[in-house]
Amino acid sequence: MAAIVVDDLHKSYGATKAVQGVSFSVEEGACVALLGPNGAGKTTTLEVLEGYLKRDSGQVQVLGKDPHHADRAWREGIGIVLQGTAVDPYLTVRETLTRTAGFYPRPRKVDDVIELVGLGEKADSRVNKLSGGQQRRLDVAYGIIGNPRLLFLDEPTTGFDPSARRGAWQMVSDLRTLGTTIMLTTHYMDEAQTLADNIVVIGSGRVVAEGTPDALGGRDTAAAHIRFRLPDGVDPAALPVVTSVDVHGYCTITSDDDVHVLHELTGWSIANNVPLEGLVSSRPSLEDIYLSLVGQDLLAQEPEPQTTGVTR
Repeated sequence: MAAIVVDDLHKSYGATKAVQGVSFSVEEGACVALLGPNGAGKTTTLEVLEGYLKRDSGQVQVLGKDPHHADRAWREGIGIVLQGTAVDPYLTVRETLTRTAGFYPRPRKVDDVIELVGLGEKADSRVNKLSGGQQRRLDVAYGIIGNPRLLFLDEPTTGFDPSARRGAWQMVSDLRTLGTTIMLTTHYMDEAQTLADNIVVIGSGRVVAEGTPDALGGRDTAAAHIRFRLPDGVDPAALPVVTSVDVHGYCTITSDDDVHVLHELTGWSIANNVPLEGLVSSRPSLEDIYLSLVGQDLLAQEPEPQTTGVTR
């Protein structure tokens, strides 16, 4: 069953076409990353899905209902984690979540949520005493305390150090285990690679690619780049395959059949007792693919129009 279905979504602000025919779906229990540069249409799309913005045309179903006409029960089924949430800075973490839990009919247990987001040691600390990373964890706690079926996560690890980011990834994984469907936005490609089952890339208001992290944009079938360095004095012309050499002396071979090429290279290396220093074979990274898909949008970098101005 699909938790989100978007079909030919359009939204304009005057003459500015922010979203132009976007279509995708999110299966229940999945994590889907919505990627794109500033001004691509991500925020507009999300605000339509969250029910805060009226679309011009197209069909949208979120948890089985049109979000623009959804009721309170529907709202209780979704959680929204923005890049910052306005909470009373003088309440403790536990007090903040206890108060918020009271707005929902079937909230998660406060102490369970505090442990899930990694704030157990800060449960009785005031919000204004938390570090930036801890406050971000509280934002997530605020979004999941109502026990939502669907969670919108807007750049959840912005400003996190590497260790905190890994902890946040585990937290998202734990939410998935509990059955929560997640719609994620992020500018970190390793985050999308780790967390998402599927990726939707938006550029200039349109979906420019959709697929799994490993297959997006033909990544799984792209040519491999084999790179290594020969010892001084060894002529690259002696290699069994044609290679290019850069100014630093590194040889690069591009091939659709990297297994065969590697077999030839390593066989030659062993037979001639010539080491291939730093030998690696790689296909384009998710970041390489992403940049190739949205290159023109990145050059433009026009922010999306400000829409609702709603504090959530």
